[in-house]
Amino acid sequence: MRAGLGIDKMNLTHRVRLLTIDLDDTLWPCFPTIHRAEDALYAWIAERAPGLARVHDQQSLRRHRKGVAEEVPEIAHDLTALRHASLSALLRDFGYDTELAEEAMSVFLRHRNQVKPYADVVPALHELKRHYRLVSVTNGNAAIARTPLRGLFDLSLTAADVGAQKPDPALFRGALKWAGVAPAQALHVGDHPLLDVEAARGFGMAAVWVNRDGQTWPQPLAPPALEVADLRQLGKWLEQTRREA
Repeated sequence: MRAGLGIDKMNLTHRVRLLTIDLDDTLWPCFPTIHRAEDALYAWIAERAPGLARVHDQQSLRRHRKGVAEEVPEIAHDLTALRHASLSALLRDFGYDTELAEEAMSVFLRHRNQVKPYADVVPALHELKRHYRLVSVTNGNAAIARTPLRGLFDLSLTAADVGAQKPDPALFRGALKWAGVAPAQALHVGDHPLLDVEAARGFGMAAVWVNRDGQTWPQPLAPPALEVADLRQLGKWLEQTRREA
């Protein structure tokens, strides 16, 4: 655990009422989850739309989805709508009923929500919930209510809910509006230096960097006020600040 400059522990303890917490790579590993979901989706495509599978592999499906995001930027922040639009277009192009896209998305999302939280996460969230309101904020499309973390957050917001992805402040703004608190009364917790730490600081919030893999902080950015290896360390640090206060 490393504390940098910028967090006044005593003031923080008295003022923080809300924790906003990122999901992917903060509470569970993202890429294994997405890869499993995309494997399941591709298996479904091979069975239900074999003509499409004969032409497109998973990489070309990703390229197509990226192209749709560029052509229809108004849905680029909504990863579910984007994937649905891409699948619908491909199914249509290969002569399949576009309504199959609904079934395909059901397969993908079922597996996408089969996340495996890091070992520290569930007990840490239970403890944090005793002292703070908790709101999950994510650029992704995980649905907390369908994961092992259901019931541990007071509110869960996705980029699709607020119309923009971080580093846009819309997710933070939505969380703070719901909680009725000012930015100075909230603390953001996330793994990404730019999309989490820098984005939250730009909105006037204190931010904690969850650095599970011992990464080096990118030099162009001011160092984080606090760096922790997991949520256990965050909980201990917050508990210490409360005791000192």
